Amino acid sequence: MGLMERNSTPHLLEADGIQLTLGGRVLLSDVYLRVTTGQVVGLLGRNGCGKSTLLQAVFGTQRVADASVRVDGRRVVPAYRQPGLLSYLPQVPLLPAHLTATGAARLLGVDVEQALAAFPELLEQRHRPVGELSGGTARLLEVLLLLHTNTAFSLLDEPFTGVMPVHIDALAQVIRDLKQRKGILLTDHRYAEVLALCDVVYLLHDGRLECLPDPLSGLRDRGYLK
Repeated sequence: MGLMERNSTPHLLEADGIQLTLGGRVLLSDVYLRVTTGQVVGLLGRNGCGKSTLLQAVFGTQRVADASVRVDGRRVVPAYRQPGLLSYLPQVPLLPAHLTATGAARLLGVDVEQALAAFPELLEQRHRPVGELSGGTARLLEVLLLLHTNTAFSLLDEPFTGVMPVHIDALAQVIRDLKQRKGILLTDHRYAEVLALCDVVYLLHDGRLECLPDPLSGLRDRGYLK
């Protein structure tokens, strides 16, 4: 039984003590972040600053000595081994080219028609192999399926990459709707969409993670927005 099936009490995901040095460069230093169910939390920063590595460290596929990842105060390392806890969308393509949306949904325990309901044109292609879809359409499919998994939290690395502008608003609304039952941590270079969507925004800069009380002003003051 997954975490989401046991009760509807809000859950808290925390990660701290995450320190990582690669090639003599401090990539992550004393990072602390938190996500609660009912929130969309944004993780922003420049290319190569360590955002993807941080998501992998939370998920558990990037091993970090002494890292603490907790849910409701209970240590969960590696988190990906805990049923019903996390789903994770990597920056690279997730689904094998031969798999269809219907097949992928079945493997993930997702109702494909419910997951794709906001995108009728995608629903019509649910029996086509992923490899026959455009890159942006395949990415949209991956995001929707991962969001609809029965997990307490979803981690999304560049969910808007390649997605057509006409679909981004609809996808953002799906994320807003689904945060009612899960916590969502995402990183993307489309800052405007992230700021409009997120309840909390973190900035990763020089290895340190800062929660921005006023994200728009904070990003402008640090030269991320003009």
